[in-house]
Amino acid sequence: MKYTQLGRTGLKVSRLVLGTMNFDAASDEKTSFAIMDRALELGINFFDTADRYGKVQGEGGTEKLIGRWLAQGGGRRDSIVLATKVFGPMGPGANDEGLSAYHIRAGCDASLSRLGVDHVDLYQMHHIDRGLPHFKSPMKYIDGDLRNLSHPTHVKPGADWDEVWQAMEQLVGAGKITYVGSSNFAGWNIAQANERARHRNFLGLVSEQSKYNLFTRTVELEMLPACRAYGVGVIPYSPLGGGLLAGKHRAGAGGRRSGQTLDAATQAKIDEFEKIAAELGEEPANVALAWLLANPVVTGPIIGPRTVDQLEAAVRAVEIELPAEILTRLDEVFPGPGDQAPEAYAW
Repeated sequence: MKYTQLGRTGLKVSRLVLGTMNFDAASDEKTSFAIMDRALELGINFFDTADRYGKVQGEGGTEKLIGRWLAQGGGRRDSIVLATKVFGPMGPGANDEGLSAYHIRAGCDASLSRLGVDHVDLYQMHHIDRGLPHFKSPMKYIDGDLRNLSHPTHVKPGADWDEVWQAMEQLVGAGKITYVGSSNFAGWNIAQANERARHRNFLGLVSEQSKYNLFTRTVELEMLPACRAYGVGVIPYSPLGGGLLAGKHRAGAGGRRSGQTLDAATQAKIDEFEKIAAELGEEPANVALAWLLANPVVTGPIIGPRTVDQLEAAVRAVEIELPAEILTRLDEVFPGPGDQAPEAYAW
């Protein structure tokens, strides 16, 4: 396994991140334990979960399962960088969701209890909270009128982030979390968050999880440049495009793949992609992961294996170095926006 620093921090993490969303859902406890044990043997030390993961939303089933795995001891807790998330509804109460200081504190305590640990290494905001005034979209059409929603006159600029950062600072001070990350943030959210953190002499965001793969490249416009500028490590999720880049189900009659009907253009992209992978002598899934790993802003993609075999197969991606001509061909097959904003569309 290879390692890198998480964003601008000194924390060393594996280039592949073990995603646990399938645990307590698609993978039973025995299989999940085997996957985590094997991940450690393979050198994967970055484990990602969330309070919302599990068969029954709101019960934290995945965190509880990981807690039972950690409780076996054997140095498991000290061997991993443990990340979880807060935001989504975890109960029927009005304050059982969101990024209020109230829910951040309660959510962290609940996650620690389910995980059976005294701290998490990376505490991530699962989404931006659009219910808070300064987290709303900057502009929105309402009844044909363009309204500015980002600066209500009765709220001092930065007030929402002051609430969030005060809560996070208290958790850091109490030793309950070490670093703070985000997920599904826009570029301007990352800039706003880290500028306000700087104002408070706080470290701010060190990582961002976002959907990023050869099919989905919108983040290259604003989010990736923001992360590069602020030293925020990018952790792509859905790196295989929902399985389309996995190469596990070849196209059959009618262009069906994994029970999904594909249009001709998508099918043609996948066929060309698999042709490139075959020329390299590599599995398509590993080429898709290697493409992400070639981006210097990417810390490591999240893999979500359902079996030990899937986990072992993915490790090969870390060793693949794609030549420049292959990267160019992949850009031709899966064209992104073309550049960061505004160059991508303005000149």
